[in-house]
Amino acid sequence: MILNTSKKKILIVDDEEGITRMIKLALEQTGHYEVYEENKPMRALTTAWSFQPDLIILDVMMPGMDGTEVAKLLKGDRRAKDVPIIFLTATVTRGETDDKWAENVIYIRKPATLPELINGIEQSIEAANASNGSGSQWIAGSQ
Repeated sequence: MILNTSKKKILIVDDEEGITRMIKLALEQTGHYEVYEENKPMRALTTAWSFQPDLIILDVMMPGMDGTEVAKLLKGDRRAKDVPIIFLTATVTRGETDDKWAENVIYIRKPATLPELINGIEQSIEAANASNGSGSQWIAGSQ
């Protein structure tokens, strides 16, 4: 179920360019999403500030900074803290799912089908809308 007629902005953060490109093309072909790729996890927060996505898809295992570290930075920033996150990963550990900050985070196992991704995206955005009334809210200014 697509929530409304405006395109939802999705940021994908994964160090593998082939994966981000494939997801971007598949989601944009639906006509319901505008997708931005970031392949350097250290730049994810800056990219999120400039792109202001409705949802962020994060790979868990990335060099330099893994997805859980990126998510903690995002959730610790008042401008990005309400943006829903989906972890797209080949493995999910008990520690990742037990983290208090990770409540309402969806984990999707790689390789994911397009319907699985869309379902996770829509569930996450719908939950964000329900919890704060209008979805992710971007706040201008500094942390």
